[in-house]
Amino acid sequence: MDHDLIAAKLASVYGRDTAETMLPKIRELLEAHHGEAREDTGHESILITYGDTLLDGAQPSLRVLREFLENHVKSSIGAVHVLPFFPYSSDDGFSIIDYRSVDGHLGTWDDIRLLKEKYDIMLDAVINHVSSESEWFRHYLNCEEPYTRYFITCSPDADYSGIVRPRVLPLLTRVQTAQGEKYVWTTFSVDQIDLNFDTPEVFLEILDLLLYYGKQGARYIRLDAVGFLFKRLGTPCIHLPQTHTVIQLFRLLLPESYPGIRLITETNVPHEENISYFGNGHNEAHMVYQFMLPPLVLYSFLNHNTRELTHWAQSLVLPEKGAAFFNFLASHDGIGLRPLEGRLPEAEVRRMADVITAKGGLVSYKSNPDGTQTPYEFNVNYLSAVTEPDDPPAVKAKKFLASQAVILSMAGVPGIYIHSLLGSENWGEGARQSGLNRRINREKLQTAELEKELRDPNSLRSLVFYPYLRMLDIRKTRNEFQIWAEQRILSLDDRLFCLRRDGGGDTSVLVVINFSGDRVPLAGCAGTELLTGRQVPGSLTAEPYEVLWIEQQGKR
Repeated sequence: MDHDLIAAKLASVYGRDTAETMLPKIRELLEAHHGEAREDTGHESILITYGDTLLDGAQPSLRVLREFLENHVKSSIGAVHVLPFFPYSSDDGFSIIDYRSVDGHLGTWDDIRLLKEKYDIMLDAVINHVSSESEWFRHYLNCEEPYTRYFITCSPDADYSGIVRPRVLPLLTRVQTAQGEKYVWTTFSVDQIDLNFDTPEVFLEILDLLLYYGKQGARYIRLDAVGFLFKRLGTPCIHLPQTHTVIQLFRLLLPESYPGIRLITETNVPHEENISYFGNGHNEAHMVYQFMLPPLVLYSFLNHNTRELTHWAQSLVLPEKGAAFFNFLASHDGIGLRPLEGRLPEAEVRRMADVITAKGGLVSYKSNPDGTQTPYEFNVNYLSAVTEPDDPPAVKAKKFLASQAVILSMAGVPGIYIHSLLGSENWGEGARQSGLNRRINREKLQTAELEKELRDPNSLRSLVFYPYLRMLDIRKTRNEFQIWAEQRILSLDDRLFCLRRDGGGDTSVLVVINFSGDRVPLAGCAGTELLTGRQVPGSLTAEPYEVLWIEQQGKR
């Protein structure tokens, strides 16, 4: 342990004297945990799912998930991100009552450990806030020490107008304590009470928690909404230096006990703010969500034009080996729009909102400091977003797989939402019944019905699922698709998204993805097309929404 570096970082947040008292406690926590070193394979892929997306009668859903993955997905996926599976009170798991327990309806820690036998595991660290029903907050309401300092007690008369808000909800929540009425800081909802990271005990509690997740087998730890960790009046209260320092401390400390553990930051913000969580490339997040991809790929598909996507991708500075983008298009949340700020005119975003609404999707809004509201997120299944409701299943599958090929082709680690892999569409009923827009993409599936659909070669699920697995299987065998393999974005035609990946050997892979319904001629394509095995002459025609991975000899 680099005592001086850790002491300096602690001192920058908590002061020198407090830092010196924290160090022995940190050392004690680290010494209580030990794990084996693990290396990256270079071909990681991560499936994102709730623990209860798949159901089968009374059987615990984590067991159902494991059996489905082992029987149907097998080794096509390398890791599984099981979204919060802890006891919770709201927000579909992200308002956690007990960080260390598994919701009994889902299973037990043994089910997570069994899943770990075949797949690496990503766990969520929802550490910006806890449930109002949590034990810590009950202690706060009873005015018990040290929990009176675990949360942020606020004055309702202070000026909060400059604070960045992700939701159209009050920032402060009034609560009744043993010492009278108080107001606490609630960034996301009245049921999600923000923790006070200015309190040393909170840092130590969370460090102990992350180590506990390492003990349970977490290979990846996702730091949910981590940009909001520290608050200072007079600032936007997002991305503060103290937040970055705390992440750097986690990066320094966790590998002391669990070598090979990886941190992923989730910050749905404009690109330059987002990539700040790489730090210097070696001292902060190992992976950063690539939030620009979902809305920009969608925009390109809706316009059948890749100019904006190509220009952005050409400007992308890839992190050095050891850090990587987490490339995704769909997740349990909606399609975040903040990354488009400064790239697309607001009128274009509102036009997209009209299209998404016409396709059965929903739009969530955020509050601005001037009191106005702007679209913050599209709530829509990604397949439904890039297809037309009356498209035949085969056309829907082809369009959708073309969008997914982007994340399977670009440098970084692909993150694949389970409803994307399974060819799901909008679950409007779920959103309507719950009143929660995000439920539109969180449908629960009975495995008997799911497997029946997968057995039907003409069903939409089958037409998506098996070709998706094939792309994953081919990708993991090719050095050109390794996380850090060289990437060059090509401008060949505004209807195509094209890039070249070079794995350092005698071949490269030319990727051609047609975002349009046109037949697009293209030259310089001689080689072997990996998805079909056919030989490609010097020129070809990219069919509507076709994906081509062409192995070519020599450097290009």
